Amino acid sequence: MMRAQPQDFAYREATGGLGILGPLAYFSGSDPSMSGQKPVICTVSSRHMLYAWDVQEGVMIWSSPAQQCHIKCLATLPQRSLAVTMDAWNTIKVWNCRDANPLATLTMSTCCVSLEVFLTDGGAFLLIGDFYGDIYTLTLPELKSISHVNALECPLDYLHSSPNRKWIFACGTHLGVLPKVFLAECLLRPAVGRAPLFVSLPFAFCSQARWALMCVNRLTIMFHRDILRTGFTTFDLTAEHTGGSTAIEARQIASFMLSPGMFVPAWMGVRDGTTIVFECGPRLFLFTIEGLLLTEFCDHENIICYLWTDSVHVLTTSRDNYLHLYMWDKEDWHPSLQSCCHLELRKGDIRPNCYDPIAICDNTSIVCVVSKCGGATVLVMYSLNM
Repeated sequence: MMRAQPQDFAYREATGGLGILGPLAYFSGSDPSMSGQKPVICTVSSRHMLYAWDVQEGVMIWSSPAQQCHIKCLATLPQRSLAVTMDAWNTIKVWNCRDANPLATLTMSTCCVSLEVFLTDGGAFLLIGDFYGDIYTLTLPELKSISHVNALECPLDYLHSSPNRKWIFACGTHLGVLPKVFLAECLLRPAVGRAPLFVSLPFAFCSQARWALMCVNRLTIMFHRDILRTGFTTFDLTAEHTGGSTAIEARQIASFMLSPGMFVPAWMGVRDGTTIVFECGPRLFLFTIEGLLLTEFCDHENIICYLWTDSVHVLTTSRDNYLHLYMWDKEDWHPSLQSCCHLELRKGDIRPNCYDPIAICDNTSIVCVVSKCGGATVLVMYSLNM
């Protein structure tokens, strides 16, 4: 999509009776390395339903039966065409992209707040973080319990696995509780009578965290010093096996604070571990992890309200009814961002958005959820003309 222009995309939209949509994710086709897959996405509806859509055709494949309550979390495993939902009654369900009925269902006895799914050589797994700071590890799609450990002394709001599935980042938003990184094998293959191995990171009030996609043991955290100061710090994780023991270390390799005059960003993304992309107001910034400004983009008229990244693309949306597509490009010692194209979220519609528009993409498609004043939700699907 590097040289794609708006006229290179087929534009399709779905409206009417969908409820308020979001979140959304790719059932298949989201991984840039998975070329040739047909893009299928799923999205949650306020009507207590899950929808699956064929993006190229712009049609719904199926809609689930109405669930008993609101679906509050969605995670997908595109390599297996699996989706996992969690509702307000703490019921976990596993779905595939072909059927409107779940493959497996499990109601947890605790208040769940976060989900993470990932694939290893040993199979597919689901991590659940709860209100009490516990991590539950289960198999997919069977939802068979593997382990249950206490990770934090506060709600576990964020769970992120590293790209090599070696590390699990666990974090809450409580000011007095430090985030931790666990060795994943301790959760997947727990040893009887032994606590899982972890290391604490000395930065409370973490608001975002991202593993470097091209440097798999590197983690960048966005944190707040106070209500108006934001900083970024980057760690390299190592695990050294000596005799019968393993020592985990998190080495801080870079850190910087944003200037007091900058907007406090809400979103961030990383790729190779040497740069950080984030939004401030209507502008998009690319900094090195040491705090050197590389690039500033001013492609939106209004404040950027959503930022999405993968190893190839960066997407931004704004309530100005547009999204912008960027792509990573390697230059000298640091990757750069190339501005690609500006796409209208809903053609010819000048009504303001009721909610912040969200967007995701793969190699051949871009999907957006736009909510207009009056309660109308629109699912917009752009696919490259092949």
